[in-house]
Amino acid sequence: MRKNGQKVLKNRMKKDSKATRIVTVICLCWAAFVALVPLVWLLLSSFKKDPMARPGFMLPESIYLEGYISTFRDLHVMRYFGNSLLISFVSVVISIVMISMSAYVVARLDFKGKKLVNVMLYSTMFIPATALTYPVYNLVNKLHLYDTRGALILIYSCSGLAVSFFVIKNYYMNIPKEMEDAARIDGCGYVKTWQKVIFPMARPGIMTAGVLAFLNNWNEYYWASLVLIDREKLTVPALLSTFTTSFRTNYNGLFSAMVVIILPPVILYCVFSKFFVEALSGGAVKG
Repeated sequence: MRKNGQKVLKNRMKKDSKATRIVTVICLCWAAFVALVPLVWLLLSSFKKDPMARPGFMLPESIYLEGYISTFRDLHVMRYFGNSLLISFVSVVISIVMISMSAYVVARLDFKGKKLVNVMLYSTMFIPATALTYPVYNLVNKLHLYDTRGALILIYSCSGLAVSFFVIKNYYMNIPKEMEDAARIDGCGYVKTWQKVIFPMARPGIMTAGVLAFLNNWNEYYWASLVLIDREKLTVPALLSTFTTSFRTNYNGLFSAMVVIILPPVILYCVFSKFFVEALSGGAVKG
C-alpha cells in the first residue's frame, strides 16, 4: 500500500511540474511578445519614408535611410550621446557609492530608527517627479546650477534611491556573517570590512543596481527638459522634442532617432544580463 501511495504521489508531482512548466513557458512567451512588438513596430517605421502613410506593421515600399543619415549628419547625435553618457555615468557612481554604504549599515547593524530609515527610503518610490518640481527647481536656482550638467547630475544622483537600496541591501543580507567575523579578527573595521570583503562579494547586486540606475538616467526626459535650455548640453531624450514643432512632426526622423537612442541600453543589458539573474535570484554567495 505504501509503495502504491508513493507512486501515486510521484505521478501527481510530475503532472504538477509539467503543468507549471507549461504555464511558465506561456507567460514567458507572452512577456517576450509584449516586449518585442513595440520594438519591431518602431524598427519597421524607421525604414518608411512616411510612417503615417503605411502605419503599423505594413512593410515599407523601399528601405528609406534618410532618417538615420540626418540623425548623425544634421543633428550631430553623438554630441548628445556624450552628454547623456557623462551625466548618467557620474550620477550612477555617486548614487551607488552612497547607497552601497548606507545599505550595508541598514543590512548588518542594529540601531534605533532602523525601520524608520527603511520606510522613509522605500516611500520615495511613491513620490511623483511632478510633486518635486518646485522644490528641486528652486534648489537648483539657489545653487546657481540652472542650465548646467551639474544640475542633472545632482538630481539623478538622488533619483531612484529606493530601487538601488532594495537590490543592494537584499544582496548584502545573503552574505554569510562569518565573512565579516573573519575580517574583524584580522583587524578590519566597518569601513575596511565593507571595502575589502562585502563590496567585492556583492558585486553582482551592485552592478545590477548600477545598470538599473544608468538605464533610468539615460531614458529620463522630464528633468532634462526642465533644467537644461542650452541645446549643446541637451541629453538624448530631450533631443527628441526637436522633431516636433507647432505645425508638423518628422516621424521618420523621430523613429530613426529613437532606434539609435535605445540601442545603448539594449546592448548594456545584454552585456550585464548575467548580473541581473545572479543578483535578483539572490544566489551567488556560497557559505
